[in-house]
Amino acid sequence: MKYLMMASCLLLCTACSKQEDTTAEKTTVASMTPVPTVAKIDEEQANIRRLEQILAQQDEATKERYVYRHPLKTLQFFGLKPGMTVVEVLPGGGWYSNILIPYIGAKGKLIGVDYPVTMWPNFDWAKEEFITKRKAWPTTWPSEMQAKFAEEGAAVEAYTFDTLPQELSESADLVLFVRALHNLARFENDGKFLSEAVKETYRVLKHGGYVGVVQHQAPEDKSAEWADGSKGYLKKSWIIEVFKEHGFQLVKESSINENPKDMPAADDSVWRLPPSLGTSKEDEALKAKMQEIGESNRMTLLFMKP
Repeated sequence: MKYLMMASCLLLCTACSKQEDTTAEKTTVASMTPVPTVAKIDEEQANIRRLEQILAQQDEATKERYVYRHPLKTLQFFGLKPGMTVVEVLPGGGWYSNILIPYIGAKGKLIGVDYPVTMWPNFDWAKEEFITKRKAWPTTWPSEMQAKFAEEGAAVEAYTFDTLPQELSESADLVLFVRALHNLARFENDGKFLSEAVKETYRVLKHGGYVGVVQHQAPEDKSAEWADGSKGYLKKSWIIEVFKEHGFQLVKESSINENPKDMPAADDSVWRLPPSLGTSKEDEALKAKMQEIGESNRMTLLFMKP
C-alpha cells in the first residue's frame, strides 16, 4: 500500500512538471510576437501626418488625381517610410517623385529607372529627337529634381534598366512599378524587356525588400493577345505569375485602386480614359462619358524578395 501511494505521488508530480513545461513554452512563443511600443505607434502616426502634409502641398492638377490614385493609402500599403532607398520605375513627369523625394527625406534615396534606350524605337511615335532626350535623361532628371527640393529631400539618381550599376545590388528597400509594366510586357518578344526588368529588380532589392505594383488591370476573361500590354491592360494572374517565376513572393493585394466602372470593350485601350482622353478630345459627349468612368481599374500588389 505504501509503495502504491508513493507511485501515485510520483506520477502526479510528473504530470505537474509536464503542465508547467507546456505553459512555459506557450509563454515563450507568445513573447516572440512583436508588440508595437508607444514610441513605435507615435512614429507611425507622425509619418502619416508628414505624408498627409506633403500630399496637401502638391499642385491642384496632382491633387485632382487623388480620388483615383489614392496615394496615401497606396504608399502606406507598400510600407513606404522615411529614410528608405526607393527605386521608381518610369517616373515620367514626377507625379509620385514629387511626393517621394520630400517624404523619404535627406536620409533616403530615390533612384529613377527608365526603359532601356533600345526599347524606345519600338514606339512608332518615338522620333530621333525624343530618343536623344531619353539618352540624356539619367543625367538631366536628377539635376532637375534635386534643384526643386534642394537639401530638403532625398538624394536622387537615375539609370535605365540595362545600366543599373553593380554596386546597387541588394541596396533598395522598395521598388515601385506604378503603371509601368504594360509597355515592358508589350515588347517582351522584342528584347525580353519585362523579364530583364524584373530580374534587375530582384538584384537591386535587399533580402526582405518589397516591390509595389499598381497596374491597369485587364478582365481575366480577356485573351492573352488582348491583354498583352498594347492596350495598357495586363491580367493580375499573369503579373503574379511573372514575379513568382523570378523568385518573388506575393505578400498581399489590395482593392485600393480598383474601379468597377472601367469595363473595356474589344477595341478599347486604357488611354481612352482620363487623364489622356485620347479618343474624345474633340467629342464633348464622349469625353463626359469617359470622365464619368474615371481612371482605369487597377490592381495593387505587394511582392517580397525572400
